[in-house]
Amino acid sequence: MRLAACFLAFAASAAQPPAVTQRLAAIAPRMQALVDEHAMAGCVYLVSQHGETLVNNAVGWRDIEARQPMSTGSLFQIMSMTKPITAAGLMMLVEEGKVVLTDPVERYLPEFAAQPGPEGSPHRRITLYQLLTHTSGMASDPPADRRAEIQYQMALSLADAVKFFAAQPLRTEPGAKWNYSNMGIATIGRVIEVFSGMPYEKFIAQRILTPLGMQDSFFFPDAARIPRIAMLYRAEEGKLTPPGPDVLGGDPLKHRQGAKYPAPEFGLYSTAADVASFYQMMLDGGTYKGTRLLSRSAVEVMTALHTGNLQTFNLGSGNGLAFTVPRDGDSTYDLVSEDSFGHGGAFGTWSFADRSKGLVGVFMVQLTGADSGRPQHIFDAMVEAAIERVK
Repeated sequence: MRLAACFLAFAASAAQPPAVTQRLAAIAPRMQALVDEHAMAGCVYLVSQHGETLVNNAVGWRDIEARQPMSTGSLFQIMSMTKPITAAGLMMLVEEGKVVLTDPVERYLPEFAAQPGPEGSPHRRITLYQLLTHTSGMASDPPADRRAEIQYQMALSLADAVKFFAAQPLRTEPGAKWNYSNMGIATIGRVIEVFSGMPYEKFIAQRILTPLGMQDSFFFPDAARIPRIAMLYRAEEGKLTPPGPDVLGGDPLKHRQGAKYPAPEFGLYSTAADVASFYQMMLDGGTYKGTRLLSRSAVEVMTALHTGNLQTFNLGSGNGLAFTVPRDGDSTYDLVSEDSFGHGGAFGTWSFADRSKGLVGVFMVQLTGADSGRPQHIFDAMVEAAIERVK
């Protein structure tokens, strides 16, 4: 299969200089080459500038076995790209005066009052702010003997899962180190439930997804959407194979059938266009098509560096409030400017906004394995090379 399964949509590229159009057009054959190399089954990518879509393309296969081509309407498990959306939900409650970021979590969720410290030692109480910046000291994931039940089978309610998380000992003293914590962001989702008075996923849909027109973003698939969901593949030794049940979200062939856990840390399905709407809202200071969702102050706080020189696993980057943000020049290895913010997902997805160019980029793929992040790095560099910075 060559470019026969590559759907091109250059909505606004005609207004771009020819060099920009040519460079954006070069992304499709490069992505097709990755498909031909069995580095991925397929992808969807979207680039917009100043709110105008420059390119929205689909390359390769949504489902190899069924010979179903990828399309721009394909649905993806965006995994940890859910985290900034959860953070935005909490910031709405902050703006309403219902929660305070520096308050201890136990003020909102009493079960955290008895949380064990590292090796059983006393510890400072963790705050909502530390949960959002991954400095709470909480472990990344549930212990191995419960991880499948919670994150793969998704069999517990959010309330029950967070009660279990609160009983797990901290890895480090709160505030001392950076440690990426899925359990920490899940806890933020539970705080949203408690103070909104509605299930987490309903709050996110009502307050964020619906106002942004994100009609193809959801936590639990219905029958009508299942045919559009891109299959997850594991890349190993030049082959792509379905991964089986032991992955986040469970067996991708079962589409979370019977799941209860909404996973504020990784639970959303979405499309490239929907994710781009969220990033455009953030890039525009909290407004979208004339509707304000967040204050500009909240957006600036969310996308600022909060972790100083603490070491993270992203080269040159630190954390905002659930966003990955630049820490120093090392963060520009993909040609992304130091005036950017974004987040990736466990299955190779990536989304970012670059203020220096008024640029939004979204890369959607369903890939696990050692090189799952490589296609998005190629995408990043090609997009940033195509678009000049605003003078």
